[in-house]
Amino acid sequence: MPDPTKPSTTPAFLQHDRPPVPDLVVPRGVLPFHLANQPVRGRLVRLGGLADAILTRHALHPAVTRLLGEALALTAGLAAALKYQGSFSLQAKGDGIVPMLLVDCTDSGALRGYVRVDTEELTKLLPYDPDPSAAALLGKGYLAFTCDQGPDMERYQGIVAIEGITMAAMTQSYFRTSEQLKAHVVLACGQTPAGWRASALILEKVASEGGIGGQVDAEADEESWRTALALAGTLTPAELLDDGLSSEALLHRLFHLEGLALGQARALAFGCRCSRAKLAGVLSGFSAEDLDHMAEDGTITMTCEFCNIGFGFSRAEVQAAG
Repeated sequence: MPDPTKPSTTPAFLQHDRPPVPDLVVPRGVLPFHLANQPVRGRLVRLGGLADAILTRHALHPAVTRLLGEALALTAGLAAALKYQGSFSLQAKGDGIVPMLLVDCTDSGALRGYVRVDTEELTKLLPYDPDPSAAALLGKGYLAFTCDQGPDMERYQGIVAIEGITMAAMTQSYFRTSEQLKAHVVLACGQTPAGWRASALILEKVASEGGIGGQVDAEADEESWRTALALAGTLTPAELLDDGLSSEALLHRLFHLEGLALGQARALAFGCRCSRAKLAGVLSGFSAEDLDHMAEDGTITMTCEFCNIGFGFSRAEVQAAG
């Protein structure tokens, strides 16, 4: 099969071949669960080797890698709640060292993400703060959570100001202010002997179905929620990132006394959806003068920001397509 990243005699708009990226699937990447007869449901996300495959596509400072890894695990967990064919995305835009972060995941579990980094400002900060927090990296700005239900449906988007020191705290602020939903988020990302790993535990307080006579015991519901939060508070990053500890075993360790009921696990995959055809479409929007400026030795190289794969287009090819 010809290399889809190289100039070809086949018209660019006909080339949809997958670029040479890892064909990697984590079969049990997201495990939903609920606590029987309690107003608590959740999802446990374990990216496994998928985290390392995505995070190592770019050479990033460990603090930036950790931020992106946490965002990947979080987005995968939130996308697992989709009830339609589409995608869920998390976007952070700020005035800090990381002015842009974007992660998205489809309903089928195709996951991707990237960050833009102001390397000059990061270099200035590191002597004073060698392990900057999410807040220090993003600065002031906003988080946007977007549900895209396809071209025939209206997009739903929630936007909130960046508030909190960690990505988990920022997300909980979103749920509290935009969704009026009680939620608890635990995120972890770090480098292990097996490579980078990322994980998320997302708890949500849902409406109770009611007890005897259909009456809801609000006090009992609150106590159940407080208990779930206390148990989640015992979770350590080492447990979340341990490949030797299965998701089932981890949830059993936390909630086995609370009526733990597991749902159907969902797969996650390396989900960059770039192609020569898509990038050719981007190039078609440039003027002839811009295309001439972009060409080096007769070739225009377009690099996908997600997977960091460069696609080469001959200047003549782009001109013919335009």
